[in-house]
Amino acid sequence: MLPTAAEPPPPPARPRPGVGLRLLWPLAWLALQLHLLLLGLMSAAWNALALVLYPLLPRAAGRRIGRAAIAWGYGLFWRIAAATGMLRLQAQALEALRDEPGLIVVANHPSMLDALMLVARLPRSACVMKAGLMRNPLLGPGARLARYIRNDSAYGMIRCAVADLAEGGQLVLFPEGTRTTQGAVNPFHASFALIAQRANAPIQAVFIDTDSPYLGKGWPLWRLPPLPIRFAVRLGRRFAPATDVEAQRAEIEAYFAAGVQHRA
Repeated sequence: MLPTAAEPPPPPARPRPGVGLRLLWPLAWLALQLHLLLLGLMSAAWNALALVLYPLLPRAAGRRIGRAAIAWGYGLFWRIAAATGMLRLQAQALEALRDEPGLIVVANHPSMLDALMLVARLPRSACVMKAGLMRNPLLGPGARLARYIRNDSAYGMIRCAVADLAEGGQLVLFPEGTRTTQGAVNPFHASFALIAQRANAPIQAVFIDTDSPYLGKGWPLWRLPPLPIRFAVRLGRRFAPATDVEAQRAEIEAYFAAGVQHRA
């Protein structure tokens, strides 16, 4: 009688989460949603106050107070998130830039939280915002008080950014234009290099490193990622403004593509 071939062993059973993890998961999910709710309530409260302050304060005072208040509010959110163990942010490197006027800060863009990280440490800084959000009565008053920059037209955005830098502000830009979806970085737009050229302002590269997919492109707000969510910010090279805008765009894009830490 011919020997029969041995049957392959069954695949190992996938380990089932323990009771403790199954019980903690809904609590962690609820805690994350409460953090987002807190951020939303803080934003709504400040926008309501900014709506009152905007017509009362002179432009320079409103700009200074508006930016400082946004930075303080985001900083408070990060401190609360760290105290509860949900999020970890290492952004001490930005302290070296805190009081430097006339600086363009460019960063990669892995998450919706990126602007919150940078602005929390840079109270001089302005962001470029969609014109529709700036006009929104619930979301726009704080940005208008802080004299953030609208992107309704490329010419107007560049003109306002150059003027803001000349007044001693800082500009936070994400040259990818949207959250990273391919490789290390998406293709860069050249507007940051053009602003640097016209304002004669240096460009400071900032890397945002994370191994978390949370609030990356396509990640829904309600979905719980591995915890804690970790972000780290580190300073890269500083670039002088260049005459050839397109060449500088390509150079800095390549620099970021080589320097970004890939997610595990």
